[in-house]
Amino acid sequence: MNVASMSQSDVPGMAHSPLQRPVQLPIEFTGSGSEYFRIWIVNIFLLIITLGIYYPWAKVRRMRYFYGNTLVDGTPLGFHGNPRTMFKGSMLVGVLFGLYSAASNASPMAGLIALVIVAGIWPALLKSSMQFRMANTSWRGLRLSFTGTLGGAYAAAMPLFIPAILIIGLASFAPEDAAPKENMWLLWTMAGIMLLCIAITPWLLWNLKRYQHNNYALGSLQTTFKATALDFYKLSGKAIGVAVLSVLASGAVFWLIAFGLATSGGGNDSASLGIASVFGMGFGFFVGMAVVFVVLKPYTIAKIQNLVWTKTGNSSMRFISKLSVRALLWQTIKNWCLVVITLGLYWPFAAVAMARLRLESVFIKSNIDPLALFGAARVNEGDAAGDAAGDFFGIDMGL
Repeated sequence: MNVASMSQSDVPGMAHSPLQRPVQLPIEFTGSGSEYFRIWIVNIFLLIITLGIYYPWAKVRRMRYFYGNTLVDGTPLGFHGNPRTMFKGSMLVGVLFGLYSAASNASPMAGLIALVIVAGIWPALLKSSMQFRMANTSWRGLRLSFTGTLGGAYAAAMPLFIPAILIIGLASFAPEDAAPKENMWLLWTMAGIMLLCIAITPWLLWNLKRYQHNNYALGSLQTTFKATALDFYKLSGKAIGVAVLSVLASGAVFWLIAFGLATSGGGNDSASLGIASVFGMGFGFFVGMAVVFVVLKPYTIAKIQNLVWTKTGNSSMRFISKLSVRALLWQTIKNWCLVVITLGLYWPFAAVAMARLRLESVFIKSNIDPLALFGAARVNEGDAAGDAAGDFFGIDMGL
């Protein structure tokens, strides 16, 4: 039985605890840049002297700090990952990519085959990563869990395999000694595959987020994901619109400036005006691309976070995210400026500021009393511990 679809009366501890009005459970972040700076600088030092071997221990220290300073309804989260177990996972991933690199250097075909093998293993790594991360996360002493299956992981990654299969087929049938003119069909086919990759990216992102957010569980309470693929395509269309408008607006502004300078300087002949127009539009294009680089990422992050988390929940509780694009854009610009000015030393302060902004823009809306919600979640609480014990490699990809 899917606990995500249960009514309140179906879950122990909920039958007599409905609320007339939903309550909001706030999410707070209490970390400070100065505290995290000490952890960060020690991690950097130990990573250098151990040639990167300390990475799992550094990651555990970082995650314990951020989790311990993330309060849900006043109670901090906990992270219980074992760095030795995570080291095994890091070694496994390192070996896989080392073999891929060696195969790529041997021959293009060997590299392609190795890439297909790594891509074929990736969904299993995704499932293992999510299981490990959730099973080692706790709230009020209760471990979270991830209920996704291996088959579900491969189904979620299916859009990734479509262009891969087409590329392999193309490489297999393409003649190696054909004349350039005879290979034009190959170039057009590759261009078509690239367009296909762009077209299916929102579908892939939706598939992956659905796999993740349909399978988070706290005891007997499991989340469902209500967003559709169309929502992701709409978001992608808006992001493309923001990028195009940024470039066009910058081009138009600098074209007008160049045109105005040319006419005010007495250059009214068509040649001068043409040169000024081309220069202005060209410079505006590059400025527009810079604006896209600065604006598009915060815009996309904010919109995806709001879409994904607001569509996550169940009949008893639901997440709501109201991350402001303007606030995230300003924080991003501020962080990058200060990181550059301080030669990178502001990085931990930037990470803390970004975590606070993104976490505190989310809250939980509960239809039942928080104590009853916690009591209901304690049903089947042993499952997550079993997940943690069963995940031998401790792979955590941070997704």
